Amino acid sequence: MPALHKLRHYGTELIAGLYYKLNAYQHEFYISPDYQFVMNPAYNKDRGPVNVFAIKAHAEF
Repeated sequence: MPALHKLRHYGTELIAGLYYKLNAYQHEFYISPDYQFVMNPAYNKDRGPVNVFAIKAHAEF
């Protein structure tokens, strides 16, 4: 049975996000650029901080 590993540098995870909804076409198609900042991902101070960028899309038919 493998030994259980403990985090050596445990830290509280902090996540902050920012997005903006853009109407791209006549209230039927929206695009949202998204940014997230993650401090101590997976509760580990040895990782991060991490910057995450994304684009979300929403279409209505």
